[in-house]
Amino acid sequence: MSKVQLYKDEDNYWIVECPSLKGCVSQGNTKEEALANIKEAITGYIAALEEDNLPIPEENLATPNLVW
Repeated sequence: MSKVQLYKDEDNYWIVECPSLKGCVSQGNTKEEALANIKEAITGYIAALEEDNLPIPEENLATPNLVW
């Protein structure tokens, strides 16, 4: 999973979501922190799917505003 959606919320935090992994969201005080946090969240999310023998979703390329 390499595509994420990154935006600032009303409290001035950077929010980052991985659209391909439902509910996989993180945040940070800076873009860099948010991106580092989502990498960790994605790794944990995929590890949990693998542990439970569940399929890993395909990447959703149709979502607008993605960061590569």
